[in-house]
Amino acid sequence: MTDISKLSADERKALMAELAKEEKAEKAKRAKEKKKYEAKKDASIEELMDEAREVSLAVARFKTKLHTVMEGHRESLNQYGGIRSNSQGGFTMTNSRNDLRVTRRRDTDPSWDERANKAVELIKEFLLSEGIKKTAGRIHGILMGFIERNQDGDLEYAKVMELLQHEDTFQDPRWVKGLELIKEGYSITFKKFGYEFKEKNKAGKWVRLEMNFSSL
Repeated sequence: MTDISKLSADERKALMAELAKEEKAEKAKRAKEKKKYEAKKDASIEELMDEAREVSLAVARFKTKLHTVMEGHRESLNQYGGIRSNSQGGFTMTNSRNDLRVTRRRDTDPSWDERANKAVELIKEFLLSEGIKKTAGRIHGILMGFIERNQDGDLEYAKVMELLQHEDTFQDPRWVKGLELIKEGYSITFKKFGYEFKEKNKAGKWVRLEMNFSSL
C-alpha cells in the first residue's frame, strides 16, 4: 500500500487523478448496468402486461360465454324437472362418460338488520343473568361464542345457525324473543354466480381445475 506521506506533490496529484478516473469509470459501469437492468425490467413488465391483458380479456369472454351457456342449460333442465325445486340458481352438470363436471354456485352474503342488535342484547342479558351459567353448564360459553361478532362487526352465519339449533333449550322470554328477532332480521344478498370445473383422474377421483393464481 502506498504511503501518501512519502509522495511528492506531483505524485500525490497524479494519484488523486488516477483515483478520480477509477471512480468515474466505476460510476459509469454502475450506470451502464443499471440502464441495462432497467431496460430488461421494462421489457419484462411490458411483455407480462400484454399477456395479462390478453388473459384478462379471454377470461372475461369465457365468463360471459359460461354464464350464457349455463343459463341456457338451467332453462332446459327446468323444463323437465332436472333441477331441484329448492335450487336458487345453482346446479351441477356431468357429461355422459361421467368424467367431466361443471358446477354453478350461487354465492351470497348473509346479513342481519337492526333487529339483530336487539336480539343479541336480549340473549346476552339472559345468558348473563344470575343462575343461568350454572344451569346451562358447559354449553353456556359455547352459546356466548355463537353471538360474538367478527372483526367487521357482523354476526357469523355458521355460528348463528349453530345457535338456532339450541332454540328449544330455554323458555325464558328473553331467549325466545332474541332468537325470534335473529331469524326475522336475517337476509341473504346475492353476490354472483361462481363456477367449478372438475374432471376424474386415473384413480377415478374428481379433481378441480384451478382457475386462480392462489390455488396453483
